[in-house]
Amino acid sequence: MEKIPRISWCFDRRNTLASTGLASIEMRVTYARHSKVMATGVRVGRGEWRDGRVVRRSDAVELNRMLERLRSDVLRVIDTMMDEGMIDIMGIHDRMERMKGEGRTFIEWCKERAEVRKYGRAEDSQERYDRFLRWFVGWGKIRYFSDVTDHGVLTMDAALKEKGMTDYSKWNNYHRFLNSFILDAVDAGLLRRNPYKWLHIPRDKESHGLHKYLTRDELHRVERAQMGTESLERVRDLFVFQCYTCLSYHDLAAFDASKLVKVGEGRWTYSGERGKTGKEFTFLLLHPAVTVLEKYGWQLPILSNVKYNEYLKVVAQTAGVDKAITSHWARHTGATVLLNAGVDMETVARILGHSSTKVTRSTYAKLLDDTVVRKMLAAETQLSDSDF
Repeated sequence: MEKIPRISWCFDRRNTLASTGLASIEMRVTYARHSKVMATGVRVGRGEWRDGRVVRRSDAVELNRMLERLRSDVLRVIDTMMDEGMIDIMGIHDRMERMKGEGRTFIEWCKERAEVRKYGRAEDSQERYDRFLRWFVGWGKIRYFSDVTDHGVLTMDAALKEKGMTDYSKWNNYHRFLNSFILDAVDAGLLRRNPYKWLHIPRDKESHGLHKYLTRDELHRVERAQMGTESLERVRDLFVFQCYTCLSYHDLAAFDASKLVKVGEGRWTYSGERGKTGKEFTFLLLHPAVTVLEKYGWQLPILSNVKYNEYLKVVAQTAGVDKAITSHWARHTGATVLLNAGVDMETVARILGHSSTKVTRSTYAKLLDDTVVRKMLAAETQLSDSDF
């Protein structure tokens, strides 16, 4: 019988190189005719693994150091087992997990860090962390620190897309939360490498491209619908106010009617700075927005963003609009209405608080293309009806 276990590297054991262009590097520990294969989290391409080392990559030095540290950790566990008088290679993985983070799993680490990161944040921000953790724990494919690999992160991304997560903000938040927990683990010495540093995760342009908005007809249906309860009516009115002012939820919550400047009979302008960017914005209050303010005594009935978004789904259903609207839809709906009405790009950019028209143009590029097509078709009709 062998006196000590042997450690070797496995390259492309699952034969994925031909189909995906990437192969996994795994560690095999062999002892007493038994072997245990463990993931390392390292995947390399053709020609990037030679003589037990990563080569021809910009991060080759870092990856080789990581593999060597992993090998050293395994040897340390084996030494401990030998001192205890019993070598159990099947238990090496569990023993290493217990060594990391004083016995914590990665999921437990995420929960601990979430509590720290939630401290002092707004209620809706805290709820976003909780929502991510509920999903992440239920999904369960990244449970241990050893699961935090390139493959693990890409598997999560595939799961999000399979789940139908088409809202870019939510998709981005889930990756951002995981990345923050991984960064904390790297800083604490619990992980050696952050997969996000090397990965490029493409987003589905079809799903995450153009921001969501209501058409003018859908907006009018929301405005005219009978909500049935005062609570829903308040939520609907807030949404309408947002649509006609292009305010984000943060700036809606900070709206102060005392800052209104009267510029004519029943006409006011409002100026401020975006909470998100600090950029200045200015707009004229359109009649539907003034009507909402007058209805509530010039004091908007603000509620938390989480509750607001929950109720907005019901508002849309009540109005017969088959879209899962959120507070951010209002901002894009307002911009869409203005652009379709022929308001120039520079004016819309100032209303939105964008730093330049370039930002506005890139955000609403597809909408602008559709507007151009529609206007040219209308012009063609006018030309065909004209006498020359």
